[in-house]
Amino acid sequence: MRTLEEVQATLQVAKLKEEDLQRTIHCLSFSENVSSGDYCLMELDDTLCKHIESGQSLVIRGDKDEHAVLCSGDKTYDLKIADTSNLLLFLPGCQTPEQFTGSQDHTQLLHAQVWGFCNGYWEVRKHRPKLKKLMRVLMENPYEGPAIGGQEEQAGKKYTTQDLLETIQASEAELLQRLETIHACQVDGFWRVLDFYYEMKLLGHVTQLVDSESWSFDRVPLQTSLEELSPLEPKEMIQHCLNCYGRRFTDNGEVFYALDEDKVCRATALMLLKNAVKFNLREFQEVWQQSVPEGMSTRLEQLKSTALVDRSCNPQTICLLRVEDLPEDTLERFNYLFTLREKWTEDDITPYIQDLCGEKQTTGALLTKYARSSMQNGIKVFNSRRPVAT
Repeated sequence: MRTLEEVQATLQVAKLKEEDLQRTIHCLSFSENVSSGDYCLMELDDTLCKHIESGQSLVIRGDKDEHAVLCSGDKTYDLKIADTSNLLLFLPGCQTPEQFTGSQDHTQLLHAQVWGFCNGYWEVRKHRPKLKKLMRVLMENPYEGPAIGGQEEQAGKKYTTQDLLETIQASEAELLQRLETIHACQVDGFWRVLDFYYEMKLLGHVTQLVDSESWSFDRVPLQTSLEELSPLEPKEMIQHCLNCYGRRFTDNGEVFYALDEDKVCRATALMLLKNAVKFNLREFQEVWQQSVPEGMSTRLEQLKSTALVDRSCNPQTICLLRVEDLPEDTLERFNYLFTLREKWTEDDITPYIQDLCGEKQTTGALLTKYARSSMQNGIKVFNSRRPVAT
């Protein structure tokens, strides 16, 4: 242990004036078990610091073949190792000048042991949750309705909320929001995504009931719907369908649903396009309008991020292209889109890159970075900045 006299002698050799320095001097020594592998540093912003200080936790998620992410209760962060040229030391009990309680009128000597060191730290940046895997794992065992005639349901892996949190790289709030978006529901405590044709069957029951009872699509009574359709399907599934395709409200103590025209029309279009490579646009629009419930109107705007119209050919065509089926990585997404079509208008490509935007980022900024613009017949179009393998 150094004495104050030895420290002052060292300052003279280093040609440093004691009055120019803090009045409290730390003398560092290495502990017997000092190691560079026992500790990791992580740099947190004010939001994450307050999250920790309030007693909440942060979780690192990811399988061995995935890049790890950090999750709070409602946000996902990318983890990246940042190297530093300065050696970072871990000093338990080390005090900063703001923490000194003693008098600063005279020089103090404090001894501290170095317990660890490193040359880098974890840097966290807000990132989109990685949710593409969610649909894939749930589709391993889609729910096709209750078993008939006492038969057991087809065997397959099922997931609770905790199971999904251990599998999907997203915060709990983002995960639950995505489950709602893909119309998943809990059956016997497990999250299940409905088989597409079973979901369409449920929707058909609801719309046919509305038609037969001459109800307004804006005012579908829940209790009567459950009573009328319970002989056909479980009440829980009927209500789930209403939650997916309608907005719940209460009037004089009675619960009603206002069916969403855009959602119903989009689901109908999806059913028509699902098994067709391409569809003549004019013929599709006619069949589509005839297939939706009477009183609803179809519009191509309802199919943004669901179907793609090709107006460059004759006759014009439409095909299924859902944004949730596209690559999750930004560069891979753009490469895939440019393999489908060499040149895109901004209106056509925007629905397929909107979800890639980070905080305070626009689709225009993404196009500037990953695409090149040009004019074609007086219309601005975008193509790849690099050759795309087809």
